[in-house]
Amino acid sequence: MIPLEWMPPLMFGGLIVFMLIGFPVAFSLMAAGLFFSLIAISEGFFGMAFLQAIPQRIFGSVLANDLLLAIPFFTFMGAILERCGLAEEMLDSMGQLFGRVRGGLGYSVIIVGFILGAITGTVAAQVIAMAMISLPVMMRYGYNMRYATGVLAASGTITQLVPPSLVLIVLADQLKTQSGSADVGSMYLGAWGPSLLQIALFALYTFFLSRIRPDYLPPVPESDLTLKGWALWKKCLMGIIPSAVLIFLVLGTIMTGIATPTESGAMGAMGALLLAWIRRASIPNLNGLVQEAYQNTMRITAMVVFILIGSTCFSVVFQGVDGGFWVEELFSNLPGGWVGFLVVVNLFVFFLAFFLDFFEIAFIVVPMLAPVAVKLLAPVLLASMNGNPQAAASAALVWFGVMLCVNMQTSFMHPPFGFALFYLRGVAPKEVKSSDIYWGALPWVALQLVMVAVVIAFPVLVTTFLDKPAAVVESQDFNFTSDENKPDTPSNKVDEDAPVTFQLDKPVK
Repeated sequence: MIPLEWMPPLMFGGLIVFMLIGFPVAFSLMAAGLFFSLIAISEGFFGMAFLQAIPQRIFGSVLANDLLLAIPFFTFMGAILERCGLAEEMLDSMGQLFGRVRGGLGYSVIIVGFILGAITGTVAAQVIAMAMISLPVMMRYGYNMRYATGVLAASGTITQLVPPSLVLIVLADQLKTQSGSADVGSMYLGAWGPSLLQIALFALYTFFLSRIRPDYLPPVPESDLTLKGWALWKKCLMGIIPSAVLIFLVLGTIMTGIATPTESGAMGAMGALLLAWIRRASIPNLNGLVQEAYQNTMRITAMVVFILIGSTCFSVVFQGVDGGFWVEELFSNLPGGWVGFLVVVNLFVFFLAFFLDFFEIAFIVVPMLAPVAVKLLAPVLLASMNGNPQAAASAALVWFGVMLCVNMQTSFMHPPFGFALFYLRGVAPKEVKSSDIYWGALPWVALQLVMVAVVIAFPVLVTTFLDKPAAVVESQDFNFTSDENKPDTPSNKVDEDAPVTFQLDKPVK
């Protein structure tokens, strides 16, 4: 006889065992879910009819989810932009613009990485394209190898955070609770503050390194700067203007309410195709490029859907054995209140990222933590949301999601499993040592962790651009306090039409 309270930790342990055997994550999730469902049925925790929820959830929440259609559109857009020559032109022009100052090539990589992140949304394409173009140039001018590899990997992973990030779309789909939800538009608005601050932090690190170790980041010789004046600015604008148009097609239409994320993704994909057609003279095989983009999109979309189906199977069984209550109890009683919760969760996600992809973390861990996040974080934001509990709950989920997005950037960066480092190793010249790539990533991982701490300490970075509803009228008493924190004074009797007082666990009239 297995006690019910043992089942949730046993399910997590079983999932790890299936993955250690060598199963792909999607099939490990399915196997763990079905295996423990048989145990739960034999122990009488639920009946066979309970498993009908699995196909219902798969067809209702996965296959019929319009929001997930945005993933293939954004993937296709990034695959097209990877090869259309826009990155090369922007890196060349920015390198000419900033080349005269120490660390100028580093600044150009950071800025171009930010712009490309706002139009591609894929880490692999960005790291590979920028490394193939910029790394030989930085080596030629004597840049420190560890700095060069580190800045290329870090500027590629910024696309995880900068809208229209695929991670933000997936997190918006998973951050849904009874109290509130995080829509894609709010996630995009909330991510702008941390993404701009992270770019500034990267540039500041480059500036201080150029002052402390000027030999690490030498300027480009004046004789190699062939463009000046209007010719230089014209080349910069030729890369920036098409990017700005694509950014408006994708982000502007979402934030202004003109289009849904799926519709804006479709417009972005069409814009990328149009841009590739305009630049067809510089593309050797346009038809081959489009065909390869289709194949890449198909692979990534199939991977996401299979992981979603597996995580649905796992989560239904997990909830059936009271896993949600177990997670809530586990994280709600941590010392330090909401600060302790955020510290423990971010450390947990940071170490999970050594072994799991961000899709897997989002589909497995985030739905379990979302209810606890609302419970602990909504009271922190209640005042900034004009006392509106629904707005505070939704803002708490956006804050939590953006924070996890900043954290999950490190999954591409920390040695030895960071995929950005693998991409960089694959395209770097043979004279670049793997040890330089790994050691070069560490300062940038530290900067990303600093960003996590900043987002925890200053939620206003995320909530500033969110919609703040009108203040709740004084006759309404909304609060997130528990019964023991209520004042002892008796309340007057009210009729059924009186305002409702909301608590974390249940509404009380």
